[in-house]
Amino acid sequence: MVKKDNVILIGMPGAGKSTLGIVAAKIIGYDFLDADLLIQKQSDKTLQKIIDAMGPDGFIQVENEVLCGIDVHRTVVSPGGSAVYSEDAMKHLSEIGTVVYLKVSLDELMGRLGGLHERGVVMKDGMGGLADIYEERIPLYEKYAEVTIDMDGTTVRDAAAKLVDTLSMRGAI
Repeated sequence: MVKKDNVILIGMPGAGKSTLGIVAAKIIGYDFLDADLLIQKQSDKTLQKIIDAMGPDGFIQVENEVLCGIDVHRTVVSPGGSAVYSEDAMKHLSEIGTVVYLKVSLDELMGRLGGLHERGVVMKDGMGGLADIYEERIPLYEKYAEVTIDMDGTTVRDAAAKLVDTLSMRGAI
C-alpha cells in the first residue's frame, strides 16, 4: 500500500500551482516538486521544445511517464495543467496524495496570463486559445479533484491558508 502523504495541485496554467505550492510547502514543512521542471530536466528540453518536436500527444506521453514515476513523500507536487489528460498519471498521483483543484475563472485567467505559446501549454488540434483549453479541461479537473480551492480574487497567502486549513480538517496533512 502506497502512503498517501503528498498534496497534488491541479489546475489551469496561471492558477497558481507553483506559487501556491511553494508557499503551502513552507507552511506545512513539506518539500515542493514542480513536475514541469522535472520533465524539462529528464528530457533536457523546455516544455515548448518537447511539444514542438513531438506534438501534443507526444508531450502528454512524456508527461505521463514522468508523472507515473514520481515517488515522493511529504511533498507538495505541482504537475502541469495538462496532467489531467493522462488517466494513468492522475491515478498514480491520487494514490500518493490528496488532489487539490485550484479553480480559477476564465476571466481571471485572461488577466493573469500572457501568451500561452512560451509557457509550453498543450493545445490539441483545433484549439484556438485559452477559452478552448479551459472548456476542455475544467470537467477533467473536477473529475480528479478531492478538494477544490476557489482562487478568484484571493492572495497567495489567503489561498495557502485556505488550502492548509482544508487539508488539516480532512486529516490529509
